[in-house]
Amino acid sequence: MAVPFDPFEYYQKAVQYPASDIDIFLDVYRKVYDRDPLLIREDFCGTALLSTTWVTGDDARRAIAIDLDREPLDWGLEHNIRPAGSPVEERIELIHADVLDLEPGPSADIVCAMNFSFNILDTREKLIRYFRSVATSVAADGLFVVELFGGTEAIVAGIEDREKDGFTYRWETEWFNPITNRARCHIGFLLPDGTAMERAFSYDWRLWSLPEVTDALKEAGFGSVRIFWEGVDEDGAGTGEYRETVEEENQETWLVYVVAKV
Repeated sequence: MAVPFDPFEYYQKAVQYPASDIDIFLDVYRKVYDRDPLLIREDFCGTALLSTTWVTGDDARRAIAIDLDREPLDWGLEHNIRPAGSPVEERIELIHADVLDLEPGPSADIVCAMNFSFNILDTREKLIRYFRSVATSVAADGLFVVELFGGTEAIVAGIEDREKDGFTYRWETEWFNPITNRARCHIGFLLPDGTAMERAFSYDWRLWSLPEVTDALKEAGFGSVRIFWEGVDEDGAGTGEYRETVEEENQETWLVYVVAKV
């Protein structure tokens, strides 16, 4: 049966919060360099929603968006970038490439890898190779920002449904191998009328830990690594508010921004 909704559209609605990402970028960058960043590089960009939102927010901003998969790039051009108008489109460079082949990659004030995307790099050699590429390409007064998740429930097979505006977002961990820290995960969507798109997106990931990521960043050439941890409410749900920290109790699930400076 034909599915009457677009998986990329629902992915953006379910898991992407570009305005919140940008708030973190600006807050941290201003504290470190006492000025506003103008150019971001969005690695593993998918539909380039973050880049589009970034450029739309200020006429002086530019973005470079890189992804290995042509389909989401084309979708993002049609549904995100072009509808924002030609002045926005002119300030976004889309690159269809593997980030591991860009050594060094394009320079930017902020290089980012959001939505846990770098977990696709499943060996330490690949991880450090990518981090080194970023370290040699990020601007001298630049930052590298990645998003990471974990917690006791992150490694347990199962399904979690979350109610969104007009649909249900489903996160499924099919399996997790504690010997390799590899996992198979899926995203699905369910509509109130019973229409479903099960496993619309699937991921074979290595779930990197915070110490592993911190050590790899430092080995790759970053001199400073900071962790910004999401707070939780009394029910254990994420608040969307982040604070810098060096010590936390483990939780069922946690989200962090890792910010590195050369």
